[in-house]
Parts: sequence; C-alpha cells; structure tokens
Amino acid sequence: MRRLKIVAVSVLATGALYGCSQPSEAQGPPPAAPVTVAVPLAERVVDWDDFTGRFEATSQVEVRARVGGFIQAVHFRDGDFVRRGQLLFTLDPRPAQAQLAAAQAALTQAQSQLSLARTNLTRSQGLLASQAVSQSEVDTNSGAVQNAQAAVASAQAAVRARQLDVEFTRVTAPASGRVSDRRVDPGNVVAGGSSAADILTTIVSSSPIYFVFEGSESLLLKYQRDARAGRSAPVRIRLQDESDFTRTGTLDFTDNAIDPASGTIRLRAVIPNGDGFLKPGMFAQGRVAGAGAYDALLVPDSAVGTDQARRVVSVVAADGSVTPTPVQLGPLVDGLRVVRSGLRPTDRIIIEGLQRAMPGTKIAPTNGRIVRQPRQETVPTTTAPPAATGTSAAALTQSVAIGD
Repeated sequence: MRRLKIVAVSVLATGALYGCSQPSEAQGPPPAAPVTVAVPLAERVVDWDDFTGRFEATSQVEVRARVGGFIQAVHFRDGDFVRRGQLLFTLDPRPAQAQLAAAQAALTQAQSQLSLARTNLTRSQGLLASQAVSQSEVDTNSGAVQNAQAAVASAQAAVRARQLDVEFTRVTAPASGRVSDRRVDPGNVVAGGSSAADILTTIVSSSPIYFVFEGSESLLLKYQRDARAGRSAPVRIRLQDESDFTRTGTLDFTDNAIDPASGTIRLRAVIPNGDGFLKPGMFAQGRVAGAGAYDALLVPDSAVGTDQARRVVSVVAADGSVTPTPVQLGPLVDGLRVVRSGLRPTDRIIIEGLQRAMPGTKIAPTNGRIVRQPRQETVPTTTAPPAATGTSAAALTQSVAIGD
C-alpha cells in the first residue's frame, strides 16, 4: 500500500514538471519590433549665421550754437523730422549786428587811410622827378600804402567774421533726421562757439540705419572670401516681437582689427528704414547668409543616434534587418537635421521606434513620411553655430533653426 502511494506521487510530480516545461519548449523567437521608416527629405537649403546686434544711426549730431547769446525762439516741435538747413533756434541778433556795424566802420576808416596813402605816394613820385623830394620819402609813402592795404584786408576779414556771427544767430539743422526734444527754452542764455558749448538738441538720421554686430574670426574669413569672389552677403533682421525675418539689408563694413580679448570683430549692415520704425539703440536678431543654396538630405534630429564617437542613423534593408550607418551631419532646419554624407536618397531610415530596433534584428516597418513645418519664406534655411563666441555687447548667440 505504501509503495502504491509513492508511485502515485511520483507520477503526479512528473506530470507537473512536464506541464511546466512544455510551454517554454514551444516558445519561438520574439516578434518583430514595430517601427516607422521613411526615406530622407530632399530639398534645397541655405546656411545662415545668427547674431544679436543693435541698431545705430548712420549720422548723429549734437546741435550747438556757434555763437553765444540769448535764446529768442524755438522753431520746431520735439520729435519732428527736420531737413538739413531748417531753422531750429533763433538767438537775439542785436549784439552781433552792433559788432558788425563797428567792423564796417573800421573798414571804412581803413579804406580812407589807404586812399590818403596812395595820394601821398603819387604826389611824392611826381616831386621826385623834379628833385623836390628825396627817394627816402617816396619809399616811406610806398610803405604807408602797403600798411594801409593790409589794414583794409584785416578790416574786411573782421566784417566777414561779424557777418558770420549774425548768420550764426540762426541755428539751423546740420543734417536731416529725427530731432530730439529741446534742451533749452526761450529766455535762456547759452554759450557757443566750441565743442564745450551748450547742447540745444540732437538729431539722428533715420533712413537708412546701421545694424551692428560681432562675428568670429572664422566667419570673417568666410565673408571676405565671398566678397572677393563677387558674392554679397545678404542680411535679414527680426525684431524682438517678430517671429519672421522680414527686414533685409546688406553687409557693408567690417572693422580693421579683431578684438584680441574676445576673438571677434565688429561688422555692420545697412538696413532700409523709410518709415522710420527702427530706432537707434534697438536690439534685434540678425541672420547673414553663409553660403548659396544647395541640395541636401534632411532627417528628423530624433532619428540620429550615437555610436561611440560617431553619429549614425538606422537604415532598414529590404529583408527587414537594421544596419547602423555613420553619417556626417550639418545644421538644423525646422527640426530636421541636414545629412552631408553617408546617406542615399533611397535609404529607408527609422524615424519612430528607434529604441525598439536592435542591430541585426528583424523589424516590422510601417511607411511614414518626413515633413517640416512650412514657413512664410520660400527657401529652406539652416542655421550654423558660430565657430567662436565673444564676451561683448553684441556677442554671438547660439543658433536657432529657422526655415525659409
């Protein structure tokens, strides 16, 4: 009886073990991982270099009186646009007019002295022929004529100076532009005639306007080579409250030396500003075209992986196998990464589910499509990071991908 119980228990245990082992023996290879694949997006793109800069006026003038005096009237409204030669201030002209009258009287006196000296010289020359006077007296009269001529010339110069003083009592705009507010009101007495004179107001030009920024040495070399090749460097501007680069200009100036402390150089672009909307001192984001348009393959930045020091994308073969392919990458355009080399236009790459695809394993691909967000501009653009940055007021900024 005891032996039968032992046999029954053994049979039950063997059956249990067989039942547990049977599913594991029947289990096959894991199912293929579902992923989304697509061919690279082929488009023409343009590389742009991004900067932060500040607007500056092409000309800025501090208006000072060229003579001192009493402010009699102001002939403009604060903030007006004024033309060159337009009357701004009037000083009391009476002191200058009195000095002009004195100078004219001195000129008349000098002219009469010259007339008398010439008469004496003519008389003495006639008497010299009859031996009535000596040669010494003739020479003295000749010197008196020359002195009188010099006195007349000096008096004439004094008259011209006093005429300028009268003219300078009318303070006119030395340049066209937007005038600031008046710094002095009628009734004040101001100093004039030097760079230390009282500032009456200021005028800044409005159109065109400069956009000044700083770039690295490598970018300077690129722009200089483009300029020698006859290619201009277009510039696009975006203000702080704008989403698109709607304003355009051209690069027209680079400084004559690189700042050794920051390794950057000052550059300047000319921007049209016919409506006067742009003001000196404003900050803006600028983009300078780094190269001409070229054909490029674009893939999602999330589809790019890392294999030690290499950047790779996962290419799916016709049999469903996955192969990591090394690539050389370029800048971003609307979230898509430019692939400079290592990829063919017909290669199918994994754009979703990359973490589920292991090299050498089979995958279950689903066809997808690579797209980018459309922009108002017409040509896709890329943004390359600057090669060096400098610690300055208009230092280079990190790149922001903006598509054309």
